[in-house]
Amino acid sequence: MADIQAFATMGVQGVIDALQPAFERTSGQHLAPTFNTSKMLLQALRSGATPDAVVVTRDGIDGLIAEGIVARGSDVTLARSVVGLAVRKGAPRPDISTPAAFKQAVLAATSIGYSEPAGGGASGVHFEKLMHQLGIADAVKPKSKHPPVGTHTADMLLTGEVDLAVQQVAELKYVQGIELLGPLPDELQLVTVFVAGVHAKAQHPDAAKALVAFLHSPEGAQAFRDQGMEPV
Repeated sequence: MADIQAFATMGVQGVIDALQPAFERTSGQHLAPTFNTSKMLLQALRSGATPDAVVVTRDGIDGLIAEGIVARGSDVTLARSVVGLAVRKGAPRPDISTPAAFKQAVLAATSIGYSEPAGGGASGVHFEKLMHQLGIADAVKPKSKHPPVGTHTADMLLTGEVDLAVQQVAELKYVQGIELLGPLPDELQLVTVFVAGVHAKAQHPDAAKALVAFLHSPEGAQAFRDQGMEPV
């Protein structure tokens, strides 16, 4: 049984965890995924890492194809993901249904967790832009906290470090013991498209293609729905 190496953005970690047993059972291969932010994975790939399969953002895959790192024609669009907010289970649930309500919820929070923008988390970059757009960046900065790169902001809800967590909905849902407030209002939303592809130097290209196809199968689509994403 070969080890199929896959680099995957944290946004699809819950999906791959759910699908891994079925993929291994049907393919006869062992899947060895590595999860991190797309930015960190792209840096590793451009530094010479050669996993069999890659799951990152559309922009990321397009760049890798142009550079000859991901095989041209191997890319498959999997799902669209949005940014959301969460609180610890049982905590008060502020209204975030409109831009005004979202702004008030952020201002009322004692502490807010979101991914470190420098680490490449798309939700963190977007959240900081929103704070400037809404004119509250100076008020929010002193109460902002970032988890270590490659970890989930909702973990900080469980430890009590923050009382409001911002991240991709799928990443929030990955953490047990929290409650999803919902996605950002449409006017403030960021839609991220996740795409899978096969590395141009994959040691197991056929197995990598099988993994990409499995992620795009009806079973894969249901797993994306279960994690709060819209399969494509």
